[in-house]
Amino acid sequence: MAIIHGRAKRKITGGVNTSAFTKRLHALGRSPSYTKVGKKRVLDLRVRGGTSKKVLLSMDVINVYDPAEKKYKQLKIKSVIESPANRNFVKRNIITKGSLVETEEGRVKVTSRPGQESYINGILLKK
Repeated sequence: MAIIHGRAKRKITGGVNTSAFTKRLHALGRSPSYTKVGKKRVLDLRVRGGTSKKVLLSMDVINVYDPAEKKYKQLKIKSVIESPANRNFVKRNIITKGSLVETEEGRVKVTSRPGQESYINGILLKK
């Protein structure tokens, strides 16, 4: 069954939406990538217009900005501490935008979108 970005089958009132709309290629979606902590794995997807999008499946390194030193570093990711998207992502070590990650230098907040880009960026939080 295809994932379609369309209107819901049910109305807010609980009634059924009847529509003349059928599934179309431009409304096609895809399942989430669920970027995990691990060795780097990138999936290359063909998207609309023939261009490609690199989706990150797993990564063990994060590009960190340190506001105290005003410098960038590459640090190893140990684990996911907190995730605003879903509390079960912490157990499964799934990285999303806004999640807190444990590194050698401390906690880092992820600012990039790992499921949409082929890298992970973050800001080092105060200790």
